Amino acid sequence: MTNKIIYWTATILLCLLMLMSAGMYLFNTTMVEGIFKSLGYPTYIIYPLAFAKILGVLAILIKKSTFLKELAYAGFFFDFVLAFSAHINVKDGGHLTALIAIILVIISYIYDKKVFKNL
Repeated sequence: MTNKIIYWTATILLCLLMLMSAGMYLFNTTMVEGIFKSLGYPTYIIYPLAFAKILGVLAILIKKSTFLKELAYAGFFFDFVLAFSAHINVKDGGHLTALIAIILVIISYIYDKKVFKNL
């Protein structure tokens, strides 16, 4: 029971973070473009990244395909590691959010394996 609580807490927080991020990318694009430029990332990846985040959340929550779920966890992990690195490089203080997100991905992934090992 404890494993399920830890899993669902981390996973819900992770999914909310990703959906809020995707929403910001889609509905506040001008601000996000400025952030991407300051971090040295191209702005043309904003919309594809937003849709990838939404699809990743669906893959993790629906659990129809183990491959897609694993791909979503990997994509989220690399997204957060790159965000952490970029924020550290520009010294803007945004690295703490990325670090929290990395921790949520790791906890969700580990406890997904523990809770759903028979599926």
